[in-house]
Amino acid sequence: MFEIKEVTTNKALKAFILFPYTLYKQNKYWVPPIINDEYSLLQPELNPSFESCDVKLWLAYHDTRCVGRICAIINRDYNQLHNSKFGRISRVEFIDDLEVSKELFKVAETWLKDMGMNTVHGPLGFNNLDNQGLLIEGFDHLPSIASVYHLPYYQNHFEKLGYEKENDWIEFRLTMGEVATKKASRGAEIVKKRYGFEVVKFQSNKEMFQYLHPIFELLNKAFLDLPYVTPFTKKMIDAVGKKYFKVLNPKFARIIKKDDEIIAFLVALPSLSKAMQKANGKLFPLGFYHIMKALKKPEVVDLLLTGVLPEYQSAGAAVILFAEVQQEMLAHGINQMETTGIFETNHNVISNWKNYEHIQHKRRRCFIKSL
Repeated sequence: MFEIKEVTTNKALKAFILFPYTLYKQNKYWVPPIINDEYSLLQPELNPSFESCDVKLWLAYHDTRCVGRICAIINRDYNQLHNSKFGRISRVEFIDDLEVSKELFKVAETWLKDMGMNTVHGPLGFNNLDNQGLLIEGFDHLPSIASVYHLPYYQNHFEKLGYEKENDWIEFRLTMGEVATKKASRGAEIVKKRYGFEVVKFQSNKEMFQYLHPIFELLNKAFLDLPYVTPFTKKMIDAVGKKYFKVLNPKFARIIKKDDEIIAFLVALPSLSKAMQKANGKLFPLGFYHIMKALKKPEVVDLLLTGVLPEYQSAGAAVILFAEVQQEMLAHGINQMETTGIFETNHNVISNWKNYEHIQHKRRRCFIKSL
């Protein structure tokens, strides 16, 4: 017999955060998040997203053993923006037992329905930089820290519980061959001259941090029409900056200006996936060492985030950004890049990736269900 308990104490929150460390203990592809970061994300006083979100967490127990967890989120800003009554499921993890997943989904769906929601979708997080999608292809590939990993049986549980496909993201591994690299560089030079674009490079995190708010203000405009997106507030931007900017390598970031206005940006990062596995959720005593080592001696680069103002999206700004990062990669002796999730309907970007030697190796899905 299974029992579902709402997370209402610090002890229960700790169990919620640590459950995946037990579930994936023997899995060589799962990348553990930093435990303290998870605490910060799930506490209202530390995560400004709670100002616009209603949130509940539950754990499933078999006797005294934790066997699953689920989070339900109502993003009020999203519903207001879309005139909808959608709820989200998030951070869903469970053993391969349909009774467990059934009870977890039931308690989350019941709460969402009681709160006036008529539809549930997910897995989705607080915002579009939080966990998004369920991995349904690519279980034998290491995810980037901007992606997700799940167990193969999850999809079957979702579908048996009445969930259907809403959207898919696909991910690529790109290899920078000489022909494609030179072609991109030539294209970038043509675009720069045609539109008078200026490329801004960085030598330090301090230089880059000055652009934190302008970058996210651009992101808010560039991503507004994408699924699941809500604008970042000033407090949310500060929280993201505190979490991510301290580990970014500024040499892999670029900004494009037009007449002193920021019109595009790209942030890539030396892959931290193996370092995060070695850290196993803790920065100290050795986690920070592994992360810094990965930043200084990268083998693969992860493409974290790209944004272009809508009025410049057809002007080739993204071509310049990608060519710039390619040059930086080659200067560091790196020829492989992991993309983040791209909606499978984004044919313009996908066609660009296919100019390179590539594999489309991962797919994650957002599911949807009427309540």
